[in-house]
Order: sequence, then C-alpha cells, then structure tokens
Amino acid sequence: MPMDTRSWDFCLFFMWVFLEFQDHAVQQKFGKIYVLHVKLKFWTSLFRAVYNSLEKMGNLFCCVQVDQSTVAMKERFGKFQDVLEPGCHCMPWFLGSQVAGHLSLRLQQLDVRCETKTKDNVFVNVVASIQYRAIVEKANDAFYRLSNTRTQIQAYVFDVIRASVPKLNLDDAFEQKNEIAKAVEEELEKAMSAYGYEIVQTLIVDIEPDEHVKRAMNEINAAARLRVAANEKAEAEKILQIKRAEGEAEAKYLSGMGIARQRQAIVDGLRDSVLGFSVNVPGTTAKDVMDMVLVTQYFDTMKEIGAASKSSAVFIPHGPGAVRDVATQIRDGLLQASAEHL
Repeated sequence: MPMDTRSWDFCLFFMWVFLEFQDHAVQQKFGKIYVLHVKLKFWTSLFRAVYNSLEKMGNLFCCVQVDQSTVAMKERFGKFQDVLEPGCHCMPWFLGSQVAGHLSLRLQQLDVRCETKTKDNVFVNVVASIQYRAIVEKANDAFYRLSNTRTQIQAYVFDVIRASVPKLNLDDAFEQKNEIAKAVEEELEKAMSAYGYEIVQTLIVDIEPDEHVKRAMNEINAAARLRVAANEKAEAEKILQIKRAEGEAEAKYLSGMGIARQRQAIVDGLRDSVLGFSVNVPGTTAKDVMDMVLVTQYFDTMKEIGAASKSSAVFIPHGPGAVRDVATQIRDGLLQASAEHL
C-alpha cells in the first residue's frame, strides 16, 4: 500500500531528528552530501505541510479565495449552485458546499496546423491561430459542458479548412487567407458560443506548401521577371537606335545644307572672278577664264598632295575614256614640243 503525504512527512521528520543527533557519525558513514540532501527534502515537505494546513484552515473557517481573472464553481452536495467571482467568499462546508474547480477568464490562444490539398493538387500545411476566452455569463456552461476545449476547437478548425482550401488553387489560397480565416471564425463562433466560449479572433498565419513547390514557384517568378527585363532592354535598345538614326539624319541634313552653301559660295566666287577678269583683260572669253581657273586648281591640288609627307598615292582618271584622254594629252604635248624645235 503506497504511503500518503502525511506519513511521508512524519518519516522525513524523524529522519531529520535522527540526523541532527547523529550528525557526525552519519556524515562519516553516508557522506555530507547525502545528509544535506535529506535535510533539503525535509524542509520542502515542511513547507508543503504548512501551506496545506493554511489552506485547510481557510476551509475550516468556511473561507475561499478566488483569484483575479478567474471564477470558481460552487456546488452543494455535488450540484452546481453559483459562480464565484474574484475575492473572498463564505463556503460552509458543513452544509455540503464546496468549490468544484476554477475557470480562467483570460484570453487564450490555440495554434492549429492542418494539412490539406488545394484544387490544383498541391498539399499544403495551413497554420491557424485561434484566440478565445470564456464568457462570464456562461461560465457554468464552459466549465461543465466541455471536457477538452482545445480538442473541440481543433476539430472545428480542421473541418472548415479542409472544406474551404480544396476549392481554391494554390495562388488563390494565398490571396484569400482572410476569407478562410473568416469562415473558420464564423463556424467556431456558432459552435462554441453554445458552450460558453467567445472566439475573439481567428488568423491564418501561414500557408506552407512543399519545398519543391516553393522552389518551382520562385523559378516561375524569376523567369517572368527576366522576361520583363528582356522586353525593357529591347525597348531601350530600340529607342537608342531610333535616336541614333534621327541624329544621323539630322547631321546629314545639316551637312548637306553646309555643302550646298559651300558650293553656292564657290559658284558665286567663280562668277565674280570670271566677270572681273573679262572686264580687266579685253578679248578673253568666259571659257578661257574657266580653263585657267581649272588649271590653277589642278596645280594647287597637286601641290598639296606633294607637300604632304605621308602621301603615297596620286589620284588619276582610270576609266577607258580617261586613258584615251591621257594618251591624247601626251601626244599633243610631244607634237607641240617638236613644232617649237623646228
């Protein structure tokens, strides 16, 4: 037959008395650490006995204390009688009154992890946090009608989540977390209010797909962003090429305008030169003046080519007609020289 707490306390008391009188001999036989261990157990048992005595003394004087944020269930001969609020209450035990138990009114939280499948056949773990508390007006229902509140709430959460998530694709499940939480809260509120509990808030704190699914989703997102980046880069290159072509067209237009103005200035200068030479030298025609200008420009060009230290080529006409002209010019030059010698 196992020894009760009171018998064990008496044994420890006599053992402590024995150790006090035989301290030196016991320490030599069992060691000092063992003696200290027994003394510590004695003082612990003594404290527990004093506490129990004070508690029983309160019952002896028919007084019961109920802590803050807690209510107590008062029974008379095993039947519920009243809900005791925080404070000191008279409990006539000799009339059959007793405290059946205490019920906390503090806000409590239950985290539920539920595995389910989405509409596109992806298994996910949905983590829901349920915040609830007992209703003071229905404290007796909360105490007597449910034996395990947390298990009951967990069962309702499983039922609602496994009925809601399979209707959604994985992406929609992430987007509609609030709708899922609202459905869970409404179902729990209807079910638990009859048992004296209030559902303060329901949160879907996480939706965890398989690691391979998360990696695939990240790769899809990365590919989409790379595609957008490539489109933006191509648009930038297109704009750059268009602006470059527009710049080249504008430059060529301005260059053409400059060349046209240059040629116009050259023509105006030649015209003035021809007119002035014809006036100053009587008997000359405009053709004679133009031939002389062309010969002058030809010799100036040859001079510039010869003056360049790195010049290694002279541009001459190279077509068949040009060869004939060159031959004719050489022949005319030789004949003219022979005629002068004669």
